[in-house]
Amino acid sequence: MNHHATLAEPITEKDHAQGPADAPVTLVEYGDYECPYCLYAFPLVKELRRSMGPRLRLVFRHFPQNTIHTHAGVAAQVAEAAGAQGRFWEMHDLLYEHQKELGEIDFSRFAIRLGLELYKFQSDLSSERFARRVESDFQGGLRSGVKGTPTFFINEVLYEGAVELEPLRAALEAAG
Repeated sequence: MNHHATLAEPITEKDHAQGPADAPVTLVEYGDYECPYCLYAFPLVKELRRSMGPRLRLVFRHFPQNTIHTHAGVAAQVAEAAGAQGRFWEMHDLLYEHQKELGEIDFSRFAIRLGLELYKFQSDLSSERFARRVESDFQGGLRSGVKGTPTFFINEVLYEGAVELEPLRAALEAAG
C-alpha cells in the first residue's frame, strides 16, 4: 500500500452524501455505529458541515467491525433501510445518539419516530438487500486501506492527522 492511500471506490449517486455534489471539498468517512471513536467524531463532523456549508460535501460509508462491535452490522442495515425511505441521515444521527444502547433497542421505535412506513422498514431489514450494501462498503474500505474507524478521506486522499476539530478543519480548508 502506498503511503498516501487513496479512495479505491469512486463516489457515485448510490453513496449517502450531504452537501452539494460540486462542493470543492469532499470528506468521506468510513464509520461504525458502535465505535466510540466514531461517536467522538460525530459532533466534529456535524460542526464542520455547519461551518463550511456548501463548500463541503460529506459522504458516509459503512465499515462495521463485526468482530468487536456485535451490533454494528445490524445498525448499518437499519440506516440503509431508513435510507430506502429517504431518512438515512436522520437514522444515522439517532444511531450515534443512542450508541450505548444499540443492543437493547427495538429499531422499529426509531422507524416510527422518523415517520417511516413500518412494514416496508421491517421487511427491508429482514431481507439480505442491505447486508450486501453494507458488505460492499466494507470491502471497498478494505481496498482503500481502511483498517479501523473512523477513517477519513479528503478529496479521495487518506487523512492521517488527528481526529480533532482544528486539524480536520485545517486539512479541509487546505484541500478546498
